[in-house]
Amino acid sequence: MEKFDAIVIGSGPGGYVCAIKLAQLGIKVACVEGNSALGGTCLNVGCIPSKALLNASHNYHNATENFSKMGIEVERPVVNWNKMLEYKERLIKDNTKGIEYLFKKNKIFLIKGWASFIDQNTICVDDKNYQAEYFVVATGSEATIFNDIDFDEKVILSSTGALELKKIPKKMIVVGAGVIGLEMGSIYSRLGTEVTVLEYFDKVLNGMDHDISKNFKAILQKQGFKFHLNCSVSMIAKEKKGVKVTFQARESDEINDLSADVVLVATGRKPLTKGLNLEKIGLELNPKGQIETDSNWRTTAKNIFAIGDVTAGPMLAHKAEEEGIAVAEIIAGQAGHVNFELIPSVVYTHPEVASVGKTENELKEAGTAVKVGKFSFMGNGRAKTVFSHNGFVKIIADFNSDKILGAHIIGPAAGDLVHEVCVAMEFGASTEDLARTCHAHPTFSEAVREAALACGLGAIHS
Repeated sequence: MEKFDAIVIGSGPGGYVCAIKLAQLGIKVACVEGNSALGGTCLNVGCIPSKALLNASHNYHNATENFSKMGIEVERPVVNWNKMLEYKERLIKDNTKGIEYLFKKNKIFLIKGWASFIDQNTICVDDKNYQAEYFVVATGSEATIFNDIDFDEKVILSSTGALELKKIPKKMIVVGAGVIGLEMGSIYSRLGTEVTVLEYFDKVLNGMDHDISKNFKAILQKQGFKFHLNCSVSMIAKEKKGVKVTFQARESDEINDLSADVVLVATGRKPLTKGLNLEKIGLELNPKGQIETDSNWRTTAKNIFAIGDVTAGPMLAHKAEEEGIAVAEIIAGQAGHVNFELIPSVVYTHPEVASVGKTENELKEAGTAVKVGKFSFMGNGRAKTVFSHNGFVKIIADFNSDKILGAHIIGPAAGDLVHEVCVAMEFGASTEDLARTCHAHPTFSEAVREAALACGLGAIHS
């Protein structure tokens, strides 16, 4: 029987990062993966392929809408959907091959197959047993099933099926106005699909800052999105051609039907723990199906850790990565740590949306006295040059100490800009610290500085 110091179950962002960090710290480590490719949901059917198609569809939009504004005269481009999907697949393979290289470089032993616990120190993979002193469960998540309706991935889609459609649909219904629904909807909207979004809550991106939700919905409507908010979906039924969705306004008895070529159900994801035989080793799951852990990611079996989507907290690849690094350090006898107050969230639409820290509404509900600085990208010269001046930067600070408590951005490269504020917050910076830091001109990042200035005497360019 092969023995290791540690075995990581799952090769998604949390798992493979944890395995690499363990190897770097001198731990003899193996990683178990049941799928044919490394990288988990993120690299294979999530983050990477969706961003590839978002990039392709945005470039198509630029070619059709913005090239002529810059004096680039071309015939209207034609979308070759099959080639676009091939481009996506190439990027997936490049990234998964990259993880294979990193495993070989760091001498990580790859165990192919699905793991099941026999006892606290032993797993079985394809009828072969492996032992380790420590285990890290990093098996990720899967799409939730809506009202017991199974995804056929042809007409009724999860995000996985939405990335594999044989042709671009004329009409798409998206159930759920969260990150996944709006990103996938944006891909097809840019390519000419009529997109209608149904959302249970009364806002898009529920949980984000109210200003972000309100303004982002308006921007998407200008792009052609149609919204039905504050409604519940009661039925999804296949038709001879396409699908019919029945929904009801939550504040009335009005029932409506919508028909489309496809429906994307983007109502969330759930932890993926089936087959692990966790009950055999006494691991506890909470009502959401997540593995219970302490503050150091230890389960009730003290030599077994759990990270990422199978645990509490936001289901984000970078959150899983941070936990993977922290757990590796703890196993190696160090002090692993994650600042959960500074986990940024990004929506990769165009414009992008990014957020870190507290929202204004959260702070006001908590009774915290705050000051708010906002700056519109309309006042940013660089944003105007790329036809991306919709949106704003919003920074929230403690009224008395000026310490930055949160930042919320809609605009070009928002997913990159937010990290300037993340670093500032990590070191306890004030808005004055940020405002007094020189920013190159012309850059998108000047909008961040201007929002910081707006927390004081006022922004310069507004």
